[in-house]
Amino acid sequence: MCLGIPGQIVAITDADRLMAMADVSGVRREVNVACIADGPLDGLLGSWALIHVGFAMSRIDEDEAARTLEALQGLGEAQETLEAMADGARALEGTQ
Repeated sequence: MCLGIPGQIVAITDADRLMAMADVSGVRREVNVACIADGPLDGLLGSWALIHVGFAMSRIDEDEAARTLEALQGLGEAQETLEAMADGARALEGTQ
């Protein structure tokens, strides 16, 4: 099963590579925004998107993001994925 988790775009990290920082329930992760970029990347700041395997796959509104996170948390899948993302972020911090 493919799982897309809502994340909010909080910063553009590398415009040339179409990379941005997404906040997913307090965990920040760099993601590729090529699939949702439809103009200047600064226009994505504050936007919500479904994040899957390092890619922002589609834009969603804030209400849909909240409903999706609530449903995923109820299933327990979001917590496992967030823990894996946090583990990955910690591992990357250790290599820099």
